[in-house]
Amino acid sequence: MAPLQDHSDDVVERFHPTSGQVTGWLAVVGSAVVVLAGLAYLDAGFPPWVVGLALLVGVLAWAAMLRPALWATDEHLVMRNLVETVHIRLAAVEEMAVRQVLAVRAGDRRWVSTVVGRSWRKAITARPSASGEAREGMAYADFVETRLYDLVDQARRAEGVRPGSKEQLALPDAVRRTRDRLPLALIAGATLVLVVTFFV
Repeated sequence: MAPLQDHSDDVVERFHPTSGQVTGWLAVVGSAVVVLAGLAYLDAGFPPWVVGLALLVGVLAWAAMLRPALWATDEHLVMRNLVETVHIRLAAVEEMAVRQVLAVRAGDRRWVSTVVGRSWRKAITARPSASGEAREGMAYADFVETRLYDLVDQARRAEGVRPGSKEQLALPDAVRRTRDRLPLALIAGATLVLVVTFFV
């Protein structure tokens, strides 16, 4: 008999970034051009430290602007940030709002994702979308906020907890954080290259 499959980690909704992508790609491409030009003209007197700095800037731009991601599974809201991935149990979400960034309160802490946000002006005038339905033509940040509230409400009902209740606060594994090796290794490597270039 085949084992039952656990689909709790299947992606239910993936949210695309609302800003930072163009700037991130420009920074990465610009850094790559400087690195390549620097390597080509090292013998002509191109400063090695400029190559190292461009490499570090490119890695940081990728990690900070292009790498972050946000998605939801049946049980968790997943925030992939600069060097870590945070799994927040949907039923354990106490408060949530999309302002200039997405801010979620769970496990007695505030967690932030830069993937989705509003402009400073819209963040001041926007009202929380704790209820309502996603509709065609609504601003994407409003859609994300509404959709997340729906997913959180569904998870709370499934767990039989009310927001702010003792049962909600007692939910196990409200937040799980994991360090991501790839960005950490790339940042450490680029930093090491920069330090070495000062002695070349």
